[in-house]
Amino acid sequence: MTQPIYLGVNVDHVATIRQARGVRYPCPVHAALQAELAGADGITMHLREDRRHIQDADVERYFALRQTKLNFEMAATDEMRDIALSMVPEDVCLVPEKREELTTEGGLDVRGQQSRLKDYVAAFSEAGIHTSMFVDPDAAQIDACVAIGAPVIELHTGAYAECKDTASQQKELVKIQEAAAYAHSVGLVVNAGHGLTRDNVAAIAAIENMNELNIGHSLIADAVMMGLPQAVKTMKACMLAARSL
Repeated sequence: MTQPIYLGVNVDHVATIRQARGVRYPCPVHAALQAELAGADGITMHLREDRRHIQDADVERYFALRQTKLNFEMAATDEMRDIALSMVPEDVCLVPEKREELTTEGGLDVRGQQSRLKDYVAAFSEAGIHTSMFVDPDAAQIDACVAIGAPVIELHTGAYAECKDTASQQKELVKIQEAAAYAHSVGLVVNAGHGLTRDNVAAIAAIENMNELNIGHSLIADAVMMGLPQAVKTMKACMLAARSL
């Protein structure tokens, strides 16, 4: 029996369009509910410290209306920890965050922050929240995730997605494949995301023991041309086709 693979839809960039004009539309909560109806298995919202796209009210409204699950992306700050603990989403994903970056650049350095991050994971685990660490496909970082008690990792696929030639992309793919296999062998649930598109998602979806892919920018870009429900259905079809091969 083929292992299922799940699609998490990141709706941050629906909010990016809204915030560009400071208006009330388009609504990321409406987009999240549409994505659910089209087959999304979960919704990702990244509440950044500078509130550049998703706002607190978006997270609160979606959480109250959700039919699947919320993956709450956040920096490891006291403010975000307190918000997560007050809401208790199904999943939290800890990511690095710099105010000057356009999007998340690279994985979180769990190895260099084990003591501090262990406290976050412990607090979330006690509240019944599954904590995922967004990390590069690196064995040392995976070991650090195990050491702090994180049950889930999300492998950063940005380097793979940004490759300009086949040889380089294959090299990055092997890193992800090896990292996924190692993480699974030490008991972690393995997710992945960043920069994935309809054109490059198949190889990642086909990785054995890959549980979930979280996809945002390219999916919202596709939605501009084909509508969000169709964009979600098309992406999920690409993933499922790769998994069934």
